[in-house]
Amino acid sequence: MSRRLDVELTSTRGDGSWTWRAAGAKVPKGVVDSSLLPGSSKVGDVLKIEADFDIDGVTVLAVIQQRDRSQKATFLELIDGQPFKTVTENLAGRKKSGRGSKPRRTSKGGTEAKEKPARRAPRSDRKPPSAPVVQLPVRPAAKRLKPSRTHRSAVLAALPAEQRSVAERALAGGLRAVREAIKEQNTALKAEGKPEIKADGLIQMAQDILPKLRVAEWLDKADAAKNELPRLDLRDLRAVVSGADDPMVARDESTRALAAELKQALKSRQEAEFTQWLDDLRLAISANRVLRAIRMSGEPPKAGVPFPADLAQQLAKLATNSLAVDATSDRWIAVLEALAFSPIRSLVKPLGSPQTTNDALRDTVKRLAPLIPQIAALFAIEVQPGAIAPRPLRPPRVKKEYRRRPKASAV
Repeated sequence: MSRRLDVELTSTRGDGSWTWRAAGAKVPKGVVDSSLLPGSSKVGDVLKIEADFDIDGVTVLAVIQQRDRSQKATFLELIDGQPFKTVTENLAGRKKSGRGSKPRRTSKGGTEAKEKPARRAPRSDRKPPSAPVVQLPVRPAAKRLKPSRTHRSAVLAALPAEQRSVAERALAGGLRAVREAIKEQNTALKAEGKPEIKADGLIQMAQDILPKLRVAEWLDKADAAKNELPRLDLRDLRAVVSGADDPMVARDESTRALAAELKQALKSRQEAEFTQWLDDLRLAISANRVLRAIRMSGEPPKAGVPFPADLAQQLAKLATNSLAVDATSDRWIAVLEALAFSPIRSLVKPLGSPQTTNDALRDTVKRLAPLIPQIAALFAIEVQPGAIAPRPLRPPRVKKEYRRRPKASAV
């Protein structure tokens, strides 16, 4: 949502733009294009702007021309020798009509159309409307895979009761889990002085049942993926398709047709979402949404595809401008957290460290130093050889508060 703000021009840049800050304060601050400013603008001028505030900063939409109050009102000159006559005006009320006024009747019985008032000529001193704010598309959230247990329950139901516990153990942890369970049970039986269980027969039983259970488990996931195919998360769809390559699943004839269908669907989805991803990325760059564009660049829908060189140069320039020496520490932290996991991180080379830093910014640079060594050098942080690259920060979990219901009072 845009709002108005009084700003002061602080300096002019080599590309023709101007830097500004809030009048009488240090923040907010930003950059405005010279095409929006009056021709006589100079450093120190205080202007009123209309700006859009979002996570990427402040985007100036227009400069509002203020009324000059220093000019005195002009009066009409009274000509000597002419007596002054007052002017009176009688306002007659209009009768409201739902369909407009009726035409007047003439003396000959005809009708005379009512003259329309002349249109006002457009004012030449009006400022042209500002460019509309670019609205980025909002894509629907992808659905995560939620398989049922239809095929799995059918296989377990067909087994004898004494084999179901072994089958569930094998499905959960494989043959290793079955061996560990047998070992624990024999240890307990030995301590009680009871005969131990023979492991060979149970392990052979698990080996015979396990392929059927693996196929049933994959079929449950594949059916759920097919039902939610248009909106299913690509990560879950890839996992289902790669699961079809399991030798136990691939050998079963009931899985081949469904596996081929899901593999083709994955290919089509990846190509469509990759094209959509490029369009959204170009739009974010053109709208100067730096943070969103950097985050999107590190999350391509199709792995192994080189990042376009033209977009890399444009995005690197925007990121470098965002890491200005007069930017706040919070701005640096937000950009660096996204930039460290972007394919353009090596192309971004700020001119220097920010004028004001805090402990949070220094800790962020130190943690991300293996991924952005050229920026860590600005803070005199040396990257040790073989340093482990960090992982992206996970958003904090929101703890749900459960309210206890009040106990019913005794009657």
